[in-house]
Amino acid sequence: MSIEKAIHQKKFGNDYEKAVVNILYTASWLDALTIQSLKPFGISPQQFNVLRILRGANPSVLRLADITERMLDKNSNATRLVEKLRQKGLLEREVCPSNRRQVNISITQKGLDLLAEIDKLSSNWIEPLRLLTKAEAQQLNTLLDKLRNNDE
Repeated sequence: MSIEKAIHQKKFGNDYEKAVVNILYTASWLDALTIQSLKPFGISPQQFNVLRILRGANPSVLRLADITERMLDKNSNATRLVEKLRQKGLLEREVCPSNRRQVNISITQKGLDLLAEIDKLSSNWIEPLRLLTKAEAQQLNTLLDKLRNNDE
């Protein structure tokens, strides 16, 4: 479905305006799919992102600042997310013995097991994107990277 039909707008001021609206609309659509996919596991997309960051660093530990820097949603409250995941037993927080002001955060086996479960269903999660060919997906990634790299 075209963006015009999806949002009931007949025309845009220009193609750049249409692209911005299209990207925002598509991001919202993907976010809704992600929320729905993660609902059975009892975690939010932001919590999922934190767990994936920690799994990528495993067996090393990360500081809260390291996690925040790597997060997809820079507006998320990383402190709150980490605490909720700790309460669920999916990660551990430990005060660094050499620097009492630093807290080391690591994923637990329970957290790794949960991600392994989610990974088994990840093909369902990304299924809508399979409408694109591999070349189209690569092109989309290149274009999105180009947009963001202009900001650096």
